[in-house]
Amino acid sequence: MAEQDDVLQLIDDTESPPEDSSARKWKIAVIDDDHAVHEGTRFALSDYNLNGATLEILSAYSAAEGRTLMRDNPDIAAVLLDVIMETDVAGLELVEYIRNEIRNETVRIILRTGQPGQAPERRVIVQYDINDYKAKTELTADKLFTSLTAALRSYQQLERMVQTRRGLEIIIDAASTLYDFKSMQRLAEGVLTQLASLLNVDCAGILVLRDDGNAAACDFSVLACSGCYSRFIGTTSSKALDADLRHMVEEAFQRRKNEFADHRSVLYSRTGSGREVVVLLQAERQLSDTDRALVEIFSSRLSIAFDNVILYQQLHEANTQLEDRVAQRTRALMQANRRLSAQWLRLQRANGFKNEILGTVAHDLKNPLGVILGRTEMLTELIGAGSPKENVTAQVEHIRDATKRLTSMVDHLISDAMADAFDITIRREPVDVAALVNEVTEANLPSAVNKQQSIAVSGPQHFVTMCDADRIREAIDNLVSNAIKYSPIGGKITVQVSHEGDDTVIRIADQGPGLSPEDLGRLFGRFQRLSAKPTAGESSTGLGLSIVKRIIDMHGGHVTAQSPGPGQGSTFTVTLPATET
Repeated sequence: MAEQDDVLQLIDDTESPPEDSSARKWKIAVIDDDHAVHEGTRFALSDYNLNGATLEILSAYSAAEGRTLMRDNPDIAAVLLDVIMETDVAGLELVEYIRNEIRNETVRIILRTGQPGQAPERRVIVQYDINDYKAKTELTADKLFTSLTAALRSYQQLERMVQTRRGLEIIIDAASTLYDFKSMQRLAEGVLTQLASLLNVDCAGILVLRDDGNAAACDFSVLACSGCYSRFIGTTSSKALDADLRHMVEEAFQRRKNEFADHRSVLYSRTGSGREVVVLLQAERQLSDTDRALVEIFSSRLSIAFDNVILYQQLHEANTQLEDRVAQRTRALMQANRRLSAQWLRLQRANGFKNEILGTVAHDLKNPLGVILGRTEMLTELIGAGSPKENVTAQVEHIRDATKRLTSMVDHLISDAMADAFDITIRREPVDVAALVNEVTEANLPSAVNKQQSIAVSGPQHFVTMCDADRIREAIDNLVSNAIKYSPIGGKITVQVSHEGDDTVIRIADQGPGLSPEDLGRLFGRFQRLSAKPTAGESSTGLGLSIVKRIIDMHGGHVTAQSPGPGQGSTFTVTLPATET
């Protein structure tokens, strides 16, 4: 008869208390193509318990299923793996997949084979990263318990090492960038991870900060969570916490001292700047005196780190504000320098223009003035000699012609002065174009009333366009005054403002003599005289439309004119980008 440890013990059929679904369970994978092995393993390990944790056994019946199972469950602690399944080496290939492809180095692998000769123990142990090798004939209930317990303890130690490394990496990473609230959260996460590792317990934790240190304050910030409190990750306000958890934290702020219970530790610390930190740890065992001392040291050092973070953040904000003020002052000085440079250039051009005008006046006015002077002397002689009236009249006509030429020259000089001195610069600002057009129309209304004309204005209210209000007013004024000047007595003028796509469009239509093809070709040139004449004898310098075009061009827009033909009126269209480009 076999020894006692060779017999698989049957499960006691007596009723047992229900399992605590919240208790920790070790995840075990059984990967074997023999269904009886799965059932026998479950029977043998049905009452398994290690450190208060039971087993959760997952099954796969082929190496292919095993790959999926291991990939989907990275927290499996141990694998009971058959060697021969789909192929003679399917189990060994699965080991390589676990270690090399999904990079799971912590899971403990116990190789079980019914044919040891197919996978010799020494060769397999040397060539493959497995942790135990058992023949199925020797894996009795007790030996299975022993092998699994050793594997789970080894897994737990590796997990502690990984957790310690991860906590240290988080702390080091946070310490290198301690300057804002996010880095404080990162540091707090690392502290919770490191505490669990150093205390060698599976614990859940939550770390909160009250910024002003005011006992009357009712809100605090959640910096980090772990374990069963992980559901609060991503929430920074205390209002998201459960009522009982919030109550424990508020009590800690009121108590202002550490409290160690059987499975819960509440740590309180106050930073040098008056801020308060509370760490709540929920552990599966009571902490020893050494553990408590270690936790208290961590808590005190954490408060210093938080103070440093906050001080650095305040310094960073002060530097940012100072840099902003310096940048603003620098921009203001640069703008002032640009304005001074522009004014200096204008003064230079004005001075050069003045000298040119003086030279032009001295040269061009000399001839007509000489003619006038000579003809006047001749006229005096003729009158004194009693010459016939027709001779006197001829001299007067010569004087009149010279005077007209002189007047024309003066007009041209004035026009040139207006054009050359018109050094246009624009300053963009938000402008209600419809309101501006209304203002211009109102200013020109008396001239229209004198000619019994009507002006109709339409447009959307409060439509803002980025432009120079003074320059656009001048351009629209030129177009409206031209419409009045060239429209007949009793005519109608329409002014319409609209926005089409991303543009502001202004249309000014009249019932005047219209534009000939020749007029349209030279309409916006300087000193251009149109074929049509003002209907009430008004004067024109020929500069108005060229000034309009220059203003609109500098705004990045364009101005056009259309006319069905002579006698059918004309429409001028101004298109402006609604925003600054």
